[in-house]
Amino acid sequence: MYAIVDIETTGGYAANNAITEIAIVLHDGKRETERFESLVNPGMPIPRYVQALTGIRDETVKDAPGFTEIASKVSEMLQGRIFVAHNVNFDYSFLRHQLHSIGIGWTAKKLCTVRLGRKIFPGLPSYSLGNLCRSLGIEVNHRHRAGGDADATVRLFEKLLESDTKSHLQEMLKGRSREQYLPSHLPAEELERLPNQPGVYYFHDKQGKVIYVGKARNLLKRVTSHFSNNKINRQKQEFLRNIYSITYQACGTELMAFLFECIEIKRLWPKYNRSLKRFEPTFGLYVFEDQNGYLRLALEKKKRQLKPVYTFSLIIEGHNLLRKLIREYQLCPKLCFMQKGEGSCEDFNNGKCLGACQLEESQETYNRRVLESIASLSQELPSFTLIDSGRSREEQSCILVEKGRFYGMGYLPADTAIRDEKELKNYLTAYPENDYMRGLIFQHASKWPNKRYTFSS
Repeated sequence: MYAIVDIETTGGYAANNAITEIAIVLHDGKRETERFESLVNPGMPIPRYVQALTGIRDETVKDAPGFTEIASKVSEMLQGRIFVAHNVNFDYSFLRHQLHSIGIGWTAKKLCTVRLGRKIFPGLPSYSLGNLCRSLGIEVNHRHRAGGDADATVRLFEKLLESDTKSHLQEMLKGRSREQYLPSHLPAEELERLPNQPGVYYFHDKQGKVIYVGKARNLLKRVTSHFSNNKINRQKQEFLRNIYSITYQACGTELMAFLFECIEIKRLWPKYNRSLKRFEPTFGLYVFEDQNGYLRLALEKKKRQLKPVYTFSLIIEGHNLLRKLIREYQLCPKLCFMQKGEGSCEDFNNGKCLGACQLEESQETYNRRVLESIASLSQELPSFTLIDSGRSREEQSCILVEKGRFYGMGYLPADTAIRDEKELKNYLTAYPENDYMRGLIFQHASKWPNKRYTFSS
């Protein structure tokens, strides 16, 4: 009924590592019925730190069978049995990967003695195999060898079965039990208390430090999805091993969760977040005076030492806006770096450019139109709020954009009337912003105009 397993490997994740030793003990719930144990030639060098930990060296496995030679026996013992191991997802991921790599399909129900130990013997100082066995008076011989650790796991499993007065084992074996796939250090209760609403969630390591921040339309479903796909690569396996607890911040809407995720990643700089850490505004529209005294508009990558008059996430957005200013204010395309080459610009020949590129229009009149075009950008930077659902029926959420920039967000009583920005800010928290966040807000405002409220002044 049960296959109690322990393996030793060349490293901590299945994708680029291999098994060096395996022990499988079949158990009927009362006693051991069959046993298989073997060294395994991994077909790759064993790292020194692994050699030091296990005592298994390259010479030790030189004449041992490769996994393909024992695969049929391993598959025979595992098929149709409940897979039991200490930190079960580690052993399971290796064996499933190794079997699938040679064309043997296998899946099984799993039981983790770490998770069972937490349920049946709560409050112990540690649930590592050595410490848990020590707390329960179980002797462990040949630590960090497959046979010795498998024997310890068998005795631990028997003690768990004897003490399971509340049927935790049967609960874990139910088809919808989250215990099957959760990281070994994460209590199931941490997941069960997550709400089905938008928000931001935090994964914490053993010391309580935030190692990942994520956003969610539905907190429970999104967090659960992290654990339902147990990938075999190093990053995913290391990530899962370091998750010890979850906290969350509920938000009124998915948009607020998106924005708050950006804010928290910048504030906390978590180890496993990558995508939003490096986001910075990409392009800016700059104005400067050339040697002839003409004001020139230029699209450039964002420069720390210069302040742009407008910013863009994509260069095409900048080109579209600059062409619009050229057309509406009769600016010279060459002085705006939208045309190259010698001589006059193309618009000069059709009368749209008044000759600044040929020094035929005075600096004073041309610069006046440049300044007017820059002033017109304030119309592209409106002030408005987005009013939407709150975290409960008693409140509504509010996001404030002030002169084109994200000011902050918060929650108002559901019956609060909006009068002016100053009064509104009493309910809001101001946050730092960037082009990405601003883009999210403007996209949402364009998609849902009925949620947008524009101030009159």
